[in-house]
Amino acid sequence: MDLIAQLDEFEAAALGEIAKAADQASLETARVKYLGARQGRLKELQALLGTASKEQKPLLGKRFNDVKNRVTAALDERKRTLERPAVAAGGLDVTLPGTHVSLGRRHPLMQTILEFKDIMGRFGFTVADGPEIEDEYHNFEALNIPIDHPARDPLDNFYLATAGLVDSSAGKSGPRLLRSQTSTVQIRVMEQSPPPIRIISVGRVYRPDTIDATHSCMFHQMEGLMVGESVTMAELKTVLRLFARSYLGHDVHIRFRPSFFPFTEPSVEVDMSWNEPGKPWLEIGGAGMVDPHVLSAVGYDPDHVSGFAFGLGVERFCMRRYGIRDIRLFTGNDLRFLRQF
Repeated sequence: MDLIAQLDEFEAAALGEIAKAADQASLETARVKYLGARQGRLKELQALLGTASKEQKPLLGKRFNDVKNRVTAALDERKRTLERPAVAAGGLDVTLPGTHVSLGRRHPLMQTILEFKDIMGRFGFTVADGPEIEDEYHNFEALNIPIDHPARDPLDNFYLATAGLVDSSAGKSGPRLLRSQTSTVQIRVMEQSPPPIRIISVGRVYRPDTIDATHSCMFHQMEGLMVGESVTMAELKTVLRLFARSYLGHDVHIRFRPSFFPFTEPSVEVDMSWNEPGKPWLEIGGAGMVDPHVLSAVGYDPDHVSGFAFGLGVERFCMRRYGIRDIRLFTGNDLRFLRQF
């Protein structure tokens, strides 16, 4: 039974040296010394098993396997310990599992806006931005909306208590209001850039509407503008049809109804019907040829250039695509709603 004593001695020595290993190199040295396939001490002990009597072999074989398993397990555990990052200052154990953080996702309106920009970019339109706090000149006067026009009624706009401020970018002073349309951006672009122009602007607009399932006091518009030599109404209709089909599919139908807007002439209302036979048409925005007075206000010669402009409601497109019945869901911050997109 001298072999039993040798196995006990082997186990104690191997476990002790493995426990003392301070780094991967010293641990590898201990592994080769005790468990090496060619010259390890365990290999020597295995060879001695052949000299045991037939009666001793079952007991010695069981003891040999137990020792081998314990030493191997200790080696693996020590290796995992040495591979762990050191505990940071202050007692923080960086090896502990972290707290699961739920990742957010883009709001459905932001997804819609990004897709709008992508589609119009493929049509050759670039993106332009402008301020949400505007002066009366850019929000009304430059858009051919005179001072006595009903659209300038203080009850129909969000005026701010900032009278007398000066717009450093345009030198305009006077009352300020939250912009009621993204058409203000096209005025600022035309003031600073000669034709030809082909831009879109997407952003928030504000109107004191009664909030219900289809109306809000803050919503999003995409404004489009194209100005150049001999731009026609036919091009406007083509762009809007191609846009609607690119976003909603080929089963969408667009129609144009004569209308009036101070800044376009002729003007049209744009309606949409999409994959719902028998359903009523849905108004999605207004459009038309840029009024010559607007072109003159920004220094363009209406005898040499023409253009079209359109404004579309982002929420209405998004609601129609996803079957959303209430516009208030967009601002309700209900995760059950937002996680669907």
